[in-house]
Amino acid sequence: MSIHHDFDVVDAFTAGAIGRPGERTFYVQARRGTTRITVKCEKQQVAAITEHLGRLLNDLPAPTERPIDNAMQLVEPLDAAFVLGPVGLGYDRVADRLLVQLEEVITVDEEGDMVDDDDSERGQVRVYLTRHQAHAFCQHAAVVVAAGRPPCRWCARPLDPD
Repeated sequence: MSIHHDFDVVDAFTAGAIGRPGERTFYVQARRGTTRITVKCEKQQVAAITEHLGRLLNDLPAPTERPIDNAMQLVEPLDAAFVLGPVGLGYDRVADRLLVQLEEVITVDEEGDMVDDDDSERGQVRVYLTRHQAHAFCQHAAVVVAAGRPPCRWCARPLDPD
């Protein structure tokens, strides 16, 4: 059974990583009251969401509120509803909300064709964020992504922690 959830309003939308640098597992999490959806993802996906949300925010008036810092921490248990595949972003001008749509990864065969093309079976989470929630996500996620292994001064690739 796939997860299909719409958050018209959220208490928190955040990203985090568990594990030591070089072996971290990344998550994106949306929470409203006692409802919590966690999606497992890649570091590059968190960075891409952050970059593109930031671009959207640059075209909008600056947020005037800030969420509570504790709201940006992942809440355990981290039982991932699915593994992140495609991500959609948008802006609803009427409601002044940014849309983040997270979809389950698509399984493909050796030729690159979808194994199951029934979209109704893929997990999907749709989250509407205020400008200040999106801004807080971007600031927090940038710190989470940057907290990995430091780059090598000669080749710029991440240093091996061992």
